[in-house]
Amino acid sequence: LWPYRLTSPLSFTECVNPLSDFLCRTGSSDPYCIVRIDNEAIIRTATIWKTLSPFWGEEYNVHLPPSFHTVSFHVLDEDSLSRDDVIGKVCLLCIKGLDGWMNLTEVDPDEEVQGEIHLQMSVVGDGDIPKILRCQVLEARDLAKKDRNGASDPFVRVRYNGKTQESVIKKSCYPRWNECFEFELDDAPPDTPLSVELWDWDLVSKNDFLGKVLFNINRLQSAQQEEGWFRLVPDKPKHSQHEGTLGSLRLQLRLRDETVLPSGHYHPLTSLLCHCLRLGGKQPCPDLIMLIDETTTAESRQEVASNLVKLYLGQGLAKDFLDVLFKLELDKTSEPNTLFRSNSLASKSMESFLKVAGMQYLHRLLGPLINRIFEEKKYVELDPNKVELKEAGCTGLHRVHTEAEVIQQSTSLLQSYLSELLHAIVQSASYCPVALCQAFQQLYRRVSKRYPEPEYRVKFIAVTSFLCLRFFSPAIMSPKLFHLREKHADARTSRTLLLLAKAIQIIGNLDTLNCCSKEPWMVPLQPVIQLGITQLKDFISKLVSCDNSEDLCLQERMSLQCGSMEKEGFVLLHRTKDKSMLMTSPFKKYYVTLSKDTLSYARTQHSKKTSFISLPRILAVEKVEEKSFGSANVMQIISSQDNGQMETLYLDCKSVNELNQWLSALRKACSHNTDTMSCYHPGIYKGERWSCCHQKEKADPGCDKTKHGVTLQEWSDPLDPDLESQLIYRHLNGVRPAIWYKFQKLPAVSVGSVGAMQVHSSHSENYSETISEPLTCSRFCYFTVLF
Repeated sequence: LWPYRLTSPLSFTECVNPLSDFLCRTGSSDPYCIVRIDNEAIIRTATIWKTLSPFWGEEYNVHLPPSFHTVSFHVLDEDSLSRDDVIGKVCLLCIKGLDGWMNLTEVDPDEEVQGEIHLQMSVVGDGDIPKILRCQVLEARDLAKKDRNGASDPFVRVRYNGKTQESVIKKSCYPRWNECFEFELDDAPPDTPLSVELWDWDLVSKNDFLGKVLFNINRLQSAQQEEGWFRLVPDKPKHSQHEGTLGSLRLQLRLRDETVLPSGHYHPLTSLLCHCLRLGGKQPCPDLIMLIDETTTAESRQEVASNLVKLYLGQGLAKDFLDVLFKLELDKTSEPNTLFRSNSLASKSMESFLKVAGMQYLHRLLGPLINRIFEEKKYVELDPNKVELKEAGCTGLHRVHTEAEVIQQSTSLLQSYLSELLHAIVQSASYCPVALCQAFQQLYRRVSKRYPEPEYRVKFIAVTSFLCLRFFSPAIMSPKLFHLREKHADARTSRTLLLLAKAIQIIGNLDTLNCCSKEPWMVPLQPVIQLGITQLKDFISKLVSCDNSEDLCLQERMSLQCGSMEKEGFVLLHRTKDKSMLMTSPFKKYYVTLSKDTLSYARTQHSKKTSFISLPRILAVEKVEEKSFGSANVMQIISSQDNGQMETLYLDCKSVNELNQWLSALRKACSHNTDTMSCYHPGIYKGERWSCCHQKEKADPGCDKTKHGVTLQEWSDPLDPDLESQLIYRHLNGVRPAIWYKFQKLPAVSVGSVGAMQVHSSHSENYSETISEPLTCSRFCYFTVLF
């Protein structure tokens, strides 16, 4: 988990383009990326229109089971009239980390294999009886879809010593053969391998390769028998004729495999971290926090800050933690104009705090204005050097706008947007989360105490440096990265957002003269900017003076704001209790709400919920085969009823991202369910059989394994104290020599700090010993990617 952050919000558009030199007959492309985990689509980026050098800037965190094998990135060209063209791919095999450019390679159909095959191998016969190699092919699952109907016609081909035997199953990616193939061993050379190949049978065209498995017969003769699921592997890769000409993809990727112990093992560490904060009022500064600040490198600072913020949020001490960092930063800063402008631990922690505790507030504040700008798509430009008259349209018949008219209209539009935004900011003081209010109160008081002179504006700039420069402005400029929009803005809308973000930055700096000297074309906005500075100061004064004594305590309030799994939205639904014959168009539009205990839905957002599913009753949440409903974005929720029967609810989502968001949210909400299914049917029961594996028994246990462990990590996820403690422990253990060295050099060491360091050292040793013991622990892989 190595998140990437920009040091300056406005430098976002200046980043190096991550994709270039695509092969394209038209001289342009509409590229997007699909991220596949073991060939299952997990993420789809936004489409960047009409470019060969797109920039996505999208970041995703994926929680995976440790058994996954590959991560691949497919770059495609979106086409509204025909099937999207595949440009190239980057495939990674269990890589731990990556930050750089990767050349795209050609997508070879013979290498695009997936799935597993269930085999039972044995050697029979002894003495005078000839030895027989017996290969029993039982079933396969999750095979690649090679036909237009969303399935394949797989046949198995078993080869040994020049002899071949075959068997075919029609229209299934989950075939069950249950056939036995036998070969004589006596005449074969000892090193002859057994090959089990899968192919997609085609009547007219060439058969498609689905994968293969090779066996060493010598090892098999020693063991006499071997049975299990074997992963299909591709054939030998072919030499690409387009090697080096498909372009390249820039990725920043981090893969982490963590073993998380039971909660009790982290109590010494959390007690230590909380204890050092509670001593903050009795000593100049908690020594441990200061030592963490001094020993954390620039590469790990963002992760350490995020983990510490989440841990202290769970303990109800986030305000105290941030207050310690504010004091450390003030003690180190000699020039007030540079306060909180660096990427220090204090700055990174406050950024993480805003995103965890303030995202709902941000959405309520900016959502209406962002939607208005996207819907209006007005041409806005203030810089005379960038005005394009052909983009501005006509005011009358055959008369093009002049440059002055374009700038005047743009100024009027930006003033309207800016006024609406400032009004929303002022009104937001009434619903700003109490956690944010308390943090900014503490920051304001600390800075006021450090710089008491009335002429200093530092106390206001300290607040706006986070609120405007690191929160509002980046969200305005890149709404998709803050989940305000599903897609990136086009070039025209993006320019409008950029100019609006610039204006907010100027207001946040509380200085119009300096900006207008650098960019004189921003002068037309100066009156509304000057008014905005006054309004922003009034807003901050209200924010830092609000009385929260009658409100909920911080810990309770945070559990309501950022610890819930709530998700809602319109989705197409189909519900069946007995998996009977489905209608031609079974889906109807409902408003679905996922709350803490139930999944409910109704015909409209505000109407009374008509149906409920209790979350503890959910047995599985999985995807559905594309051929079942003719859509690739259908999922199923299997739940148990009071009478013991199972009920299935199907959700048809509008995109792969929405599909995986619902999958992820439901899987997290049901993570503590004990009575879950280990296998399921990815198809539907129709025509007296399952569409996936063709089994006729309704109660058949399933032909594919469930994927409970695959989830997306999002800002709205509830806190995970065990994982956060594990990540903090790992960091502290890695820098323990540096911490101890700096600790010994402290001029005045308090008794509490000495005891704390000893507790930490003891905990580290005990932890290292217990990690090898047979404990009830959980092991996860965390995958982070930035495009």
